[in-house]
Formats: sequence, C-alpha cells, structure tokens
Amino acid sequence: MQFEVIPAVDLKGGRCVQLVQGVKNNEAVSLNDPIGMANHWVCEGARRLHVIDLDGAFSEEKKNRHIIQEIVRKNDVPVQVGGGIRSFEDASKLLKIGVDRIIIGTSAIKDRSLVYRLSEEFSKDRIMIALDTKGGEVKIDGWTKGSGIGPKELAIKFKNDVGSFLFTNIDVEGLLSGIKMDPIKDLVSSVDVPVIVAGGISHIDDIKKVKSTGASGVVIGTAIYKKTIVFKEALKISKD
Repeated sequence: MQFEVIPAVDLKGGRCVQLVQGVKNNEAVSLNDPIGMANHWVCEGARRLHVIDLDGAFSEEKKNRHIIQEIVRKNDVPVQVGGGIRSFEDASKLLKIGVDRIIIGTSAIKDRSLVYRLSEEFSKDRIMIALDTKGGEVKIDGWTKGSGIGPKELAIKFKNDVGSFLFTNIDVEGLLSGIKMDPIKDLVSSVDVPVIVAGGISHIDDIKKVKSTGASGVVIGTAIYKKTIVFKEALKISKD
C-alpha cells in the first residue's frame, strides 16, 4: 500500500477551517468555498480527501452535509468523512452518497455493536476508527470529554473489525510545532491495521518521520493552508 498524503477540508458554518487543538472557536484558518478548496487539492494531485463536519462533531447539526455531497460528486477521488456520525442511519447516508470511508470515534466507543453492524453491511474497509488523543487518553464528544481508554488499547480492541485507524495527537494539533514520535511508534507497532496520522505535522521532515514508523499516511491541514508545507512537495514523499 502506497503511503498517503491527504489534505484536510474541515467544515464549520459552511467554511473551510482549521482549529487549534480542536477548540471550537479557536480557528487558525477560515476560508470561503470549501468545495472549491477540495477541488484545488485534487488539482494539486491529492488522491484522497479528508473532510470533517465540525458542526456535526460539536452538536447535532448536520448543516454541512450538502457540502460533503458536492465534494464527493465533483471530485473523482476517494473521500473520507467524519464528524458527528452518531448512528447507523448517519453512517449509511454518507456511504450511500459515495463517501469512500467514514470516520467514527465517540459512537464506536459508546456502542461497539455499531462498528460490527457497519462493517458487516458495508465492509470493514469503509470504516475508520478515530483515535483522538490528548495526554495519552482518547477523547470523545468533540474532544471535550475523556473516554478513560488509551489509543493502543482501543486500537487492539477494534483491530479485527475495521479497515483503518486515524490517530490524531490533540496535544500538538494545529500548533505547527511538529509531531511527537513515541505515541505514533507505539500505536503502529501494536496493530497490523493501517494507521493514518494527524496532528502537529508542520514540515516535510515530519511527514518523513511518520512514514518511517510504518504508518500508512498523514492528514495535513494547517500546514498546507499556512504554507509551511508545499502540498506538491509533500506528495513526492508518498512516491519515495
């Protein structure tokens, strides 16, 4: 499997945003036209898009779903989507409009049977578990509450039921301060399931370091919007 470099298009209030450490109103980036931005990254060479509905993550609102549908419709690359997917019905709607894989975190922890049901209905390759971690603990409910479980423990629990994991280190998310290697190495070495890494990826060297751990890819947000990483240069690492 080729190492993936995936641009983030996070949605909040109809805009493309990047938050600092997942704090609702602490926006490092806020841009109009998320559909156009998604298309821009595909034109730059992206082979997959990462789309998070932040409004859905923070509340019950699904007001960005029409934007997600348009991003899927207008771009001929796989799209992975997360944020506020709380039920089988939520997940089904996204998968049926052409989303390649869904990212679930809180719902998976609260109701493991949901993961089983989705994997059986749609294939486990279309299910990704979010391991949003702060201080060594997986966070839930829009990163506002602790789950009482660590990322490695949770990954081992779900390793036979899903196609991939998304590990986000909230401690460095959006700070452009670089990554922390030890948690990534620890997680990747504990499971045979592909692990995509996000959080703190600020420079090209960070991507190379993540790749060296055996991770399957990275999601990059703030760094490509703030231009501390040139996306086309980052893509070259996936080919090395």
